[in-house]
Amino acid sequence: MLFNSLQFAVFLPVVFLLYWFVANRNLLVQNLLLLVASYFFYACWDYRFLFLLVFSTFLDYFTGIKIHEAENKSRKKFWLWLSISVNLGFLGFFKYYNFFVASFAEALAHAGVQVNVWSLNVILPVGISFYTFHGLSYVIDIYYDRIKPEKNFIDYSVFVSFFPLLVAGPIERATHLLPQIRKERTFDYGTAVDGLRQILWGLFKKIVIADNCAEYANLIFNNPDHYSGSTKVVGAIFFAFQIYCDFSGYSDIALGTARLFGIDLLRNFAFPYFSRDIAEFWRRWHISLSSWFRDYVYIPLGGSRGGKLMRIRNTFIIFILSGFWHGANWTFIVWGTLHACYFLPLLLTDRNRANLEIVANGRLLPTLREAWQMAVTFGLTVLAWIFFRAEDVRHALSFIQGIVSRSLFTIPQVKPINIILLTIGFLIVEWLGRDRRYAIEKLFTGSPRFFRWSFYYSLVLATYFFSGKEQQFIYFQF
Repeated sequence: MLFNSLQFAVFLPVVFLLYWFVANRNLLVQNLLLLVASYFFYACWDYRFLFLLVFSTFLDYFTGIKIHEAENKSRKKFWLWLSISVNLGFLGFFKYYNFFVASFAEALAHAGVQVNVWSLNVILPVGISFYTFHGLSYVIDIYYDRIKPEKNFIDYSVFVSFFPLLVAGPIERATHLLPQIRKERTFDYGTAVDGLRQILWGLFKKIVIADNCAEYANLIFNNPDHYSGSTKVVGAIFFAFQIYCDFSGYSDIALGTARLFGIDLLRNFAFPYFSRDIAEFWRRWHISLSSWFRDYVYIPLGGSRGGKLMRIRNTFIIFILSGFWHGANWTFIVWGTLHACYFLPLLLTDRNRANLEIVANGRLLPTLREAWQMAVTFGLTVLAWIFFRAEDVRHALSFIQGIVSRSLFTIPQVKPINIILLTIGFLIVEWLGRDRRYAIEKLFTGSPRFFRWSFYYSLVLATYFFSGKEQQFIYFQF
């Protein structure tokens, strides 16, 4: 069930009405409704993998209690590593089995040894990377006495499987979401309106910007030999906006939907393409994942407290893991390694926290220095996105080689003027709202109602005009 589908447009109002008008003021019934709705939502993808979600939920619920009740550290470690091993075992099998088998066979072939390997037609359960990380953070937090285990199985199950975040995040923390699930929730009109506004903006980003950019990006990436270097640059830029608007659009819809039920989810994007360096980019891009790796991998490894060699090692570990988390392909590992190389000079010169505030804070326009910094950072991310989008490393290198040619200085063969104009308009709106949780949160506040509603209706009309494709969100495959 896609967020941009007719099915979801029916599903959401039904659950909303039952939640506030039937289950209102009864916390147990509200949470039970959310759990049933979430399982139905997931079953619409593939009911066969619903058992895996339930099993993972029960495993972490049970091991969390056992960790808390253990009388000594060795028993705590046993239950912790049982949860980690089983969770990562499932994730590794479904997501990485064929990758490891094929890579092993290829390595042996290079050494002159030919082997026949068994590959499986494994279907990747949607959302497994996200709900696995929910459970892992929960049991790790219990092990380190940051939280106490949740004894109510329904409440814990809602934390793991709450349908707005179930298939593509954000990756929630028990310390943030569980207290909201436990407490009584009452309807707030202003919060609900704000949620609808964020849903509208997320749908616009996905349907109008991402899906249209995808058409041209796919055309160019799938047929690179037919296009000039300048056209390949256009294709790479289109993919950069496709993946940003696709994923941040999903996150906006997820956060807006959660607000309809009186729940605030973690923010996942903070206008990353306005970053002035790669460190700032990673504080603003897929925030829930980058902060997860920071808290549960980077800091336990020693963080930045050790010497230069340790800091370099830890930086490469988390970026390579981040790349590998995205999928079973060497392209993602190269993508993560590239970002580690981008990040390293900032870390070693202690400039990785130089840009903590939003760019041009309190000003309409950036300085020339800020504009140059944003352009360079965007250029570096676009280069890395080529590996992320390519079918394999050879495809990416061939694509880049095609860019670095005389044809780079020719006029691009693809000229989608309407999409370019829409994207420029989108960037202007994002720039004006860069100090908010999402771009249109306070846009036209204080202006006459006519201007505000005219803008909203233009978003609705544009979304309706470009709807009908129902393209899957990119991050569902991760």
